[in-house]
Amino acid sequence: MIGMSNTTESVGTEVAGVLTTPEQWRAFLERYGELYVKVRADEEELDDLLDDDQLEALDRGDRIEAWLGGAAAGEEALAASEERLGVRFPPSLRGFFLASDGWTHLDDDVDGVHPCGNVVWMRDSEAGGRVTDAYASIPGNEDDVQLVRRSLEIARGEDFWLLDPTDVGPDGEWAAYEFAPKYGDPSRYPSFFALLHSGYESMEEDADEDLD
Repeated sequence: MIGMSNTTESVGTEVAGVLTTPEQWRAFLERYGELYVKVRADEEELDDLLDDDQLEALDRGDRIEAWLGGAAAGEEALAASEERLGVRFPPSLRGFFLASDGWTHLDDDVDGVHPCGNVVWMRDSEAGGRVTDAYASIPGNEDDVQLVRRSLEIARGEDFWLLDPTDVGPDGEWAAYEFAPKYGDPSRYPSFFALLHSGYESMEEDADEDLD
């Protein structure tokens, strides 16, 4: 059911630093992949993500190297995507793509971060168009409709991850949103990194609970 939201919840504002270089992102994503396979992945996923030696290491509680992304995007591919969309990506997103051109497993109701060549204005995507039309048909959803129309879609599944080019911080980062259409409650983060990091923090909390 589509809900109406008069305010936008702001979360994830206390993130220590923003990752902007490929080297920083690579190190973080390696930790993310290792934590994901230990905390979130089910048996079927593990069989797809890990080889036999890694599965044995996981059973022993050893460290696992699990890369859940793609090869790094080159500067030419990144520039082509930016030219196609008519923007320059914010620093944390650029650094992410230069470390991994997309990401396939997230601690969230989205399928994964798009490769840079698949990033699209949400108003131009088929799913985004359906959401926009549905929300626009119900009075009181004007703010959400405007957010969708002006934002980039960087991830999609049951929910969407959006970046708003009109809401830019002093560090050049665009506000990022996790948007659940069936609830109508976009949650705001100060950057793409803060949004992705929120899932990592959630996995850390669950891992700590498992140790208690």
